[in-house]
Amino acid sequence: MERLLRRKLAIIALVVITIIVGAALFAPLVAPFDPSEQFFEGLTLEGAPLPPGERFWLGTDLLGRDVLSRLIYGAQTSLIIGLVANGIAVAVGALVGILAGFFRGWVETVLMRFTDLMMAFPALLLAITLAALFRPSLWIVAMVIAMVNWVQMARVVYTETRSLSEREFIVAERAMGAGLGRVLFRHILPHLLSSIVVFGTLGISTTVLLEATLSYLGIGVQPPTPSWGNIIYENQTYFTSAPWLVFFPGVAIIALALAFNLLGDALREVLDPTQKGRH
Repeated sequence: MERLLRRKLAIIALVVITIIVGAALFAPLVAPFDPSEQFFEGLTLEGAPLPPGERFWLGTDLLGRDVLSRLIYGAQTSLIIGLVANGIAVAVGALVGILAGFFRGWVETVLMRFTDLMMAFPALLLAITLAALFRPSLWIVAMVIAMVNWVQMARVVYTETRSLSEREFIVAERAMGAGLGRVLFRHILPHLLSSIVVFGTLGISTTVLLEATLSYLGIGVQPPTPSWGNIIYENQTYFTSAPWLVFFPGVAIIALALAFNLLGDALREVLDPTQKGRH
């Protein structure tokens, strides 16, 4: 932890993540208004959204709703999908990679050929197809994103597991009669934890961006549940006359994705022994 806190970019990333997570957790206390409340005074006399001002700090949208409140509640959606979808993807990918890299033979062939097949499809196109087949909701979107994101983790873990299983200490442990569980959980998995943690952290940013993309295309989280992607989708027609409606959610998406990327890079430098001494 001390080595992590020596990196200024990692500290900035942690601060950004803490602010966004804190706002999402305490949204009912932090948000100035109900995100679905439509204010009569939230529109101009011509029916246009209000720009940022004293009452509505980030302005209002095309229905007279407070943009700041919707962004705060939208953080809940983005983080829930980011953590749930990425957690499932990491778990599935790690399991597939460990099994394929350790057992070899037909297990390796079946699992890795299936992984290659999944990697052959463009992730966004596959996610759009799956999202179109099911009724979009928060949990369906999370499952769809998990289904297309596990393959990278599987490939990384498979490569490392295959290399580890050929190391002398693993061969000696198996020759001494160590059980399968002991070899996997006492010797192989601990060596994989750093890669899993780093890849999992970096994967959150990818998941957040993919959720925003699906919501922007109208096949992600559906209104009235706010998410940063569907806030942009709902207000894109006002891009020129009310740019704050797409600017603020866009900044939020970029800030969260960049923060997790910076944190992931810092964790890689801290946890990877080959990176010690490099800044």
